[in-house]
Amino acid sequence: MNNQEIVSLLNELIETSKNGEYGFQACAERAESGALQSLFSTRSIECRDAASVLQSYVLQYGGNPEVDGTTGGALHRGWVNLRTKLTDSTDSVLLIETEKAEDRALAKYREAMSKNLPPLIATEIDRQLRGVQANHDQIKRLRDLETAHL
Repeated sequence: MNNQEIVSLLNELIETSKNGEYGFQACAERAESGALQSLFSTRSIECRDAASVLQSYVLQYGGNPEVDGTTGGALHRGWVNLRTKLTDSTDSVLLIETEKAEDRALAKYREAMSKNLPPLIATEIDRQLRGVQANHDQIKRLRDLETAHL
């Protein structure tokens, strides 16, 4: 991959991480359970930190790092906001929608790992991919538990 392709790929992952940061923060603000509020807040910070690491790599490769999420991410947050207003089970909706967002993040990171990346970047993206996978798995377990109680 040339530098421009690396910068483009990293910027896509930054947008994905920023979507996660903003999405988890929005969920933390809407969650009814204190435990979920804490979990979502922690995940928001982790996504922010992941984006920051990727932004530093973009600079190293001579690019301008993205600083925001995608329009699709913003639309999804709006959808989640609307869905939580229309239901009695806010935490259940948040978990369902968060799992969907984590599915999209996993796909982006897996796609990135399929590229011929420089070793340091591949190592970082793999580390972040494992974090996204762990987040996804935890959200899925919580969603399964929440929906079992409905």
